[in-house]
Amino acid sequence: MIKKYKIYIDENMPSQLAHGLNLLQEPQNLRDGIEIQVLSIKDVFGKGAQDEDWIPKVGAEKGIVITQDFRIQSQKHQRELYIESGVGILFLNPPSKNGFSYWDMVKKLVTEWEDIKQIVKKNKTPFAFRATSRKEFEKMD
Repeated sequence: MIKKYKIYIDENMPSQLAHGLNLLQEPQNLRDGIEIQVLSIKDVFGKGAQDEDWIPKVGAEKGIVITQDFRIQSQKHQRELYIESGVGILFLNPPSKNGFSYWDMVKKLVTEWEDIKQIVKKNKTPFAFRATSRKEFEKMD
């Protein structure tokens, strides 16, 4: 049986990333022996959806989220919510307060995609990993 994963791209990142990564991953699913679907939180849960609303829904699917919103980790109630809900989170720390430029974000996700797939396959949710513009994903405590 093929293992299925849903990876959500947070609203603080362009939904086009979700669409593009989903298209690029689709032909690889069979080769990888898994099924990864990449979705946009904005598309699935609506623009402006509150973290407290979508986190439990993503957790019910044992989903994974890629986000730049580190407040999910630093605010106790949100950290407890994603852990209790069973969400895997991959935090991308931008190089500046202005965030990643569009193309730098695309390059970072494409460069890290094989590692992201390994993280998703090898780690049971909930989990948290963090990457910066210069560093690869590392597991958080």
